[in-house]
Amino acid sequence: MNSHDKNFSLYFKTREKAVLARGENFNYVTDYPQDLYMYDYKTKTSIPLISYEWFPTHAKYLLEDYDFPVFPEDFAYYLLKDNNTLIMISAIKNIKKNFKFDIAHRKLNEYHSSSKLDFIISSVIKNCGYSSLKENYKCNYYKPLISNNLIN
Repeated sequence: MNSHDKNFSLYFKTREKAVLARGENFNYVTDYPQDLYMYDYKTKTSIPLISYEWFPTHAKYLLEDYDFPVFPEDFAYYLLKDNNTLIMISAIKNIKKNFKFDIAHRKLNEYHSSSKLDFIISSVIKNCGYSSLKENYKCNYYKPLISNNLIN
């Protein structure tokens, strides 16, 4: 997924090591979990944004009611027009919360549903409103970045 200003790209990178995880109904092995990376076109470098090293711990802190591991690939990622905010929508697990990730500060927070993002199709979201009093009413449509493991 390219950023709106075309300065960077977000992509999933497969890990080389399998992970044994406790599931809701049974234990399972995630053969090749995926982490979310950012490729900077100016510096031609890749850095991990959301990885298995820290994400499950932070997610568990925010998910008080969910006792099972959560992986970065369990979410659909929407990059908002500010090129800094990722909205992470829970896709397959019985998770009742979604997340917001600040790329610049590398901070994960709970995404409150009082926002004005409306789901029109499972793979597209719509954000409509006024950006200022002098602007016209506009709608922005966002496509998600989804892991291969999420689809399979």
